[in-house]
Amino acid sequence: MDFSAVLPTFVVTLREGFEAFLVVGIVLACLKKVEQTQLNRWVYQGIGGGIVASIMVGFLLGGILQGVNTYQTPYTPVMKECLAALFGLVAISMLSWMLIWMTQQGKSLKVEVEQGIQTALISKESAGKGIFLLVFIAVLREGFETVLFIIAKFQDSWTIPSLGAITGLTTAAILGFLLFRLGVKINIRLFFKVMGIFLLLVVGGLVLGALKHINLLVMLLSQLDPSFAQWCFLPGDSCILGSLVWDGSEILPDTTFPGVILKALFGYRQNLYLGQVIIYLLFLVSVGSLYFSSLSTPSTDNSKKQLRES
Repeated sequence: MDFSAVLPTFVVTLREGFEAFLVVGIVLACLKKVEQTQLNRWVYQGIGGGIVASIMVGFLLGGILQGVNTYQTPYTPVMKECLAALFGLVAISMLSWMLIWMTQQGKSLKVEVEQGIQTALISKESAGKGIFLLVFIAVLREGFETVLFIIAKFQDSWTIPSLGAITGLTTAAILGFLLFRLGVKINIRLFFKVMGIFLLLVVGGLVLGALKHINLLVMLLSQLDPSFAQWCFLPGDSCILGSLVWDGSEILPDTTFPGVILKALFGYRQNLYLGQVIIYLLFLVSVGSLYFSSLSTPSTDNSKKQLRES
């Protein structure tokens, strides 16, 4: 079994899970502060509901892929590559947006959660439901992104990636427990900075994978329908990606260590084409610039200080 698939899902789930546990920890701390701990059960129900909903989304998307594989037609491989490319592009968009958005919104996360709780507590009859919804959305958001990442990156087998997700979620829960229950000082700013860099590179790997699926999609279409032949303007394995610029099959193959680790974690390919390299670098420069720019804003330090004090 290829346990290298554990690494990327561990990184993604650890970061996404810790974000969710920050929200949960702040909610519990606020309820304790206003002496409304009888509403804690709604928090736990929100956690459970978010996890169950995320799993249901995973089964739904997985069922779609399984249905495509089961329904065999000449266009089944085309549909499979189309879905793989679509899931990859959606995962890239959502994870990139959340990477930048969470870094920017982290400065006001504590304040926004407290305001949400105050709004929910205004009506005592619906306070529990309001708190449930706040936690449910936070957990579902992070869970959906993780599920979408697993489906986009690992479509053939989810057993090992799911193990990485469980390990990452468990680690995130332990960190949240140490932070909010035991009062252990955790440098949240450094944690999110390091994990953000890892996540940026992991999503960059999704970019390479999505381009591969798009390339295969065009190749298959050109083979099945002559009207699409003009879309494939290059012979061989590269239909739209340009010329081969890296062949590491002898130096650093992606089927053996350490290439297999680089492939699982950062999307490394032993064969890289010009189009892949250009778009990959453009992604890292554009999204990376926005990410590091959000880290350098003066108020970010204050936000992380608020989170450490919560």
